[in-house]
Amino acid sequence: MEHIAALLLIIGCSGDLKQCTEMPAPVTIFETAEECQSVLPMALRDAKGKHTRTFATCVPVDPAMEEEDAELTWDVLPSGKLVAEIGAPNVVVASNPARSDKNSVRQQ
Repeated sequence: MEHIAALLLIIGCSGDLKQCTEMPAPVTIFETAEECQSVLPMALRDAKGKHTRTFATCVPVDPAMEEEDAELTWDVLPSGKLVAEIGAPNVVVASNPARSDKNSVRQQ
């Protein structure tokens, strides 16, 4: 099984940075961060002109998360900096402490 070390993320935005969307990348996943970094300048150049402002970055991927559900989150700051990370999604587990185990298990 191949391990993913980096994800290429390309974002296109309006001039005021209020409307941004993910853009398709020629290759999205890489086994090494170096491979991603080597493709990034060409991918950014090819994506320019489709939006007023274009940003791209290589997002590190923790190989331990490969089997887990992961969530890509990103934002373009007012300064024009793209920040992104891959992490576990926020999960909220509900429980009822008033309910006893005996009541929740069906007895025969």
